[in-house]
Amino acid sequence: MLVETMLPRLAAFFAARSVDAYVVGGQVRDRLLSRPPGSDFDLAVAGGAARLAAALAAEFGGSVAPLSPERGLMRVVGPPPPAPIPPPNPLELGWATPPPGEFPPGASAGDDAYPPSIPGAAADDADAYLPGVPGMAVSASSGVPGGRWTVDLAELDDGGIEADLGRRDFGVNAMAAPLRCWLDADGDDDGGAPDWLTADGGGLIDPHNGRGDLRQKRLRALNDGVFAADPGRLLRAVRLAGQLGFRLEPATIRRISAESHRLARAAPDRVREEFLRILAADGAKGRLETLDRLGLLAGVIPELRDAKGVEQPKAHHYWDVWGHTLHAVEAAEGVTGGHRNSPVYSCVPWTPGLAAYFDAVITDGHTRRTALKLGALFHDIAKPQTRTIAADGRTRFFGHAEQGAKIAAGRLRQLRLSARGVKLVSQLVRHHLRPTGMMQEGGRWPTHRAIHRYYRDLGAAAVDTLYLCLADYLAAKGPELAHPQWLAHARMIGHILDTGARPPVAATPAAPRLVSGRDLMRRLQLPPGPAVGRLLTAIAEARAAGEIETQEQAFILAAKLLHSPADGQPAAHSDGEPAGCSD
Repeated sequence: MLVETMLPRLAAFFAARSVDAYVVGGQVRDRLLSRPPGSDFDLAVAGGAARLAAALAAEFGGSVAPLSPERGLMRVVGPPPPAPIPPPNPLELGWATPPPGEFPPGASAGDDAYPPSIPGAAADDADAYLPGVPGMAVSASSGVPGGRWTVDLAELDDGGIEADLGRRDFGVNAMAAPLRCWLDADGDDDGGAPDWLTADGGGLIDPHNGRGDLRQKRLRALNDGVFAADPGRLLRAVRLAGQLGFRLEPATIRRISAESHRLARAAPDRVREEFLRILAADGAKGRLETLDRLGLLAGVIPELRDAKGVEQPKAHHYWDVWGHTLHAVEAAEGVTGGHRNSPVYSCVPWTPGLAAYFDAVITDGHTRRTALKLGALFHDIAKPQTRTIAADGRTRFFGHAEQGAKIAAGRLRQLRLSARGVKLVSQLVRHHLRPTGMMQEGGRWPTHRAIHRYYRDLGAAAVDTLYLCLADYLAAKGPELAHPQWLAHARMIGHILDTGARPPVAATPAAPRLVSGRDLMRRLQLPPGPAVGRLLTAIAEARAAGEIETQEQAFILAAKLLHSPADGQPAAHSDGEPAGCSD
């Protein structure tokens, strides 16, 4: 069902039952602003909400989700979206090779025939959706046809529609229109404001001058009890102002600041959803700064308070940890936004395949792009408690990535993020230093073997972590960014993407092994034990790096490694992949 047909169908449904119903809030506001219609419908009804919800679900093919039956609040949710399909693979859909320039051995640009999956990514991403493609589902909040629609029913009391509007949150949402007005639309709803939805047309019910707020581009709390009645509205005010491009009215700003403590009473899933929607929108850095000034950001992620004023080595970071974190979120938005004729972002590897990849829904109805910004927000969150100053005066942050991953996982679980989302974000935080850590001595690019291990270890988070690395670099350099060095860094990330997409690094997991453990034990007269497993791992890495191709070559390598001091374990980090980084 297309959302554009919903209002005429709803109007016919209630007219057939002789029930007065009103469209309230966002649908009216957005039509007056000529914004595209969304898939969420708020209706005020003069009748039993529970009974009407059951009938509506039966006729429209949805299901009933009670919100607060004792207060006459019911929700009807549309049918599930089409069966999910695996997400787009940016490497499979044709990502571009690094910008023209010097390529080290083994990193030359070449054909576009890529294997069907990033190693380790397929199973973990099997339920992601691709927005904007016919037949593919998206989140309900997007308003794209094919997503789930919701209809919220609020039962009117003796005060009628005017009393209902007086309990709303902001002036721009305290407007209504009789649902029957859509009966004449004949299903042709283009999302604009029809003639009858004007002051002169008589269809608009606006007792609190919401339309005046629209003209002034102003978001105004409706009364003194707005935030006490629903603390989630504190975050919603910031989200809605950013979404509409409106300014918060001064009195509303003062009220939010004075009542910011109420956010602790809001349901965690409500806080999560409002916060993720703030983070998902363009310009998230500015919204985060607004949340901080209003005293709300600490109510969502209290650990961020400690980042303020924590200095970092000036040779590597322009801002303190707090400033770097905010600019990392901004840069994460930038590196996943396309080239945009920018001398900075045109260096970033980018194609339609990658755009589709970051647009795919990954957790709680939100995309990989939003998850990446969430990872950027958490990536240095443990720096305050891991900061040390060595005897030579150097500032170090040993273990901040590992500790930060634990902090992120704990905080996101409290916000009731899905297990899948918690896993992805914590992986981003834990491994955000790894791409640069794979560099070899002298600044040489990572070896195929190191890249193979990278994709093997990170799986579904591998590509996302590369883009967090790009954002981290931009946020570290700030206005002191030197284009030649930035281009070299972007090309290194491109090399990891390119190498990960090409055989033999991207060999399918189902490819038969050259040798088995039994083969090694028979040929080399080995007893069962961990040495056999280490040899198999070394053989797999050598094959992925293109160093061996046949079974006999695998036996020769195993025999050579067996007599090395490490007892079959290749020398740790011999290819330039350090055990860890400190800053």
